[in-house]
Amino acid sequence: MVHCFAMNGTRLVFDGHSQVLHEVDEMAWSILSNGWNDPGEAVRRLGNRYPVADITGALAEIEELRAQELLFAPDPYAEYAPAPSQVKGLCLNMAHHCNLACRYCFAGAPGTPKKLMEAPVARRAVDFLISGSGARRHVEIDFFGGEPLLNFSVIRETVHYARKQAALAGKQVGFTVTTNGLLLGREIRRFLLENEINVVLSLDGRPEVHDRLRPAPGGKGSHRAVLHGSKQYVADWEAWAGPRGYYYVRGTFTGNNLDFAEDFRYLAGLGFSNISLEPVVALPCADYALRKQDLARVHAEYARLAEIYLDLARENPAIRFFHFELDLDEGPCLPKRLSGCGAGHAYLAVDAAGAIYPCHQFIGKSEFLLGDVSAGIVRRNLVEGFRHAHVYAKEECVDCWAKFLCSGGCHAHAYLENGSILKPSRLACATMRSRLEAALFVQASKSGRQCGRQEG
Repeated sequence: MVHCFAMNGTRLVFDGHSQVLHEVDEMAWSILSNGWNDPGEAVRRLGNRYPVADITGALAEIEELRAQELLFAPDPYAEYAPAPSQVKGLCLNMAHHCNLACRYCFAGAPGTPKKLMEAPVARRAVDFLISGSGARRHVEIDFFGGEPLLNFSVIRETVHYARKQAALAGKQVGFTVTTNGLLLGREIRRFLLENEINVVLSLDGRPEVHDRLRPAPGGKGSHRAVLHGSKQYVADWEAWAGPRGYYYVRGTFTGNNLDFAEDFRYLAGLGFSNISLEPVVALPCADYALRKQDLARVHAEYARLAEIYLDLARENPAIRFFHFELDLDEGPCLPKRLSGCGAGHAYLAVDAAGAIYPCHQFIGKSEFLLGDVSAGIVRRNLVEGFRHAHVYAKEECVDCWAKFLCSGGCHAHAYLENGSILKPSRLACATMRSRLEAALFVQASKSGRQCGRQEG
């Protein structure tokens, strides 16, 4: 499964099955992108532009790569069958409530019931995770909302309780909190650093971009306050001498800021080294949604973002854009490669009252209620449905060059757009392929992988 594409003047060939990336010259590109496997046809097509010896040499090299299964490799996992489910992580919705009124929020939006998770519910969630994780030694807890730090006292108690219970079971537990930064006072910042908790700071980028969709409840923009809290945390993180978790500044781009590369440039200019920008998940009727007519612009913007990233990385090697961090040599484990985050069977969400759902984006959808932290999972058929929702169960994924990199896409986005977790969002797929091409271009620019005749 070979994918040929060009970006920013570089011709690239990616073998989706072997996960090998090749940078090629114009002649090899012409042969591969047109499928000219017959030497006679290749010579007939290219003989007026290149010496015959060069053409036949390139064909021989392509055949050698084919024999080594570095090009046109067979599918290594075609007979894949998912392993039995074991829970590896929980997303705890600590606060179905927020101190902002972001228009695209999954939880805590204006008009929804306000509820904070109580400590007994959180403890039962921890017990559910420990008992349901089987032989896994490493488990994860994500604190989410709304704004989870509205419930900081329960977060603190949960961290201590989870560490104790994990140690008794011979396990290790990691933590991540996603926050808008408004409540990152000194005490909370220190707790997060001392406990090596990963922190995702939600900041969309330039002031006008952020404030357009992320106001405070009264309608006033929140950028200044969010930036202040985020910078305070990152300053402490950079000065911290001991072990610490990672941090990312995570933004969301929408149809209102299709020049989102400028938001990356803006965030990097503020001194943030670890940055992520995600496309908004929304129905087309939302005035901020990404639409089909935006895809060409999104593709071009990812290409521009890749160039901006490479320029900044030459000046500051520490800078990272989360979605350009591909590891083609090792990569994720097989289940993650074929099923993504594991939503619905390996990774679950718990709402503030203790109900269990496939992930935070399904919270409140009764048709996806799996059980609760007291009774456990009661709808095993739903869990099995998610366990088997891997790339080979999705018609659109089977023959897609990107299937091992995108892992079949987001189940929640698929359901939102198509009413089925087995039918990926076409919009999300196109966006993902553009992002992956940019990421592969970045990898090629850094490593110089080549096949074919090198252009002088």
